[in-house]
Amino acid sequence: MKSKRNVLFICVHNSGRSLMAEAFLNLLAGDRFYAESAGFKPTAVYPPVIEVMREEGIDLSGKKTKNVFEFYKQGRLYDFVITVCDESAENQCPVFPGIVKRLNWPFPDPEKAAGTPEEKLAEIRKTRDSIKAQIKEWLKEFQD
Repeated sequence: MKSKRNVLFICVHNSGRSLMAEAFLNLLAGDRFYAESAGFKPTAVYPPVIEVMREEGIDLSGKKTKNVFEFYKQGRLYDFVITVCDESAENQCPVFPGIVKRLNWPFPDPEKAAGTPEEKLAEIRKTRDSIKAQIKEWLKEFQD
């Protein structure tokens, strides 16, 4: 049996995009991949993100945000490091030892969604659905 590929998703706060990506990859391909997520300046999971992920049957309410530099200091190894924020934040990413591939998938920040609560949720759902679609598309590269 082949070992799982390790994937780290990174964004600024580890409060939304990276957590959604981690959850979807583990859900859709947990037999082949092990995903984690972290941020440059971790805060708390953004409550509307918890709400829209619950609609997908994924519970993020007990998740704790993590610091990417702690993972780096621990010497963790990843096959893929994927930033899900804009490129300016990607440049802050430490270089992990042994990385096979680094990718950038920029998605809108859920915390910057504007409008009424319903409009904000609609924007966050779009981001959620885009992340899920990106992961499904990426997984096609690994079909045996």
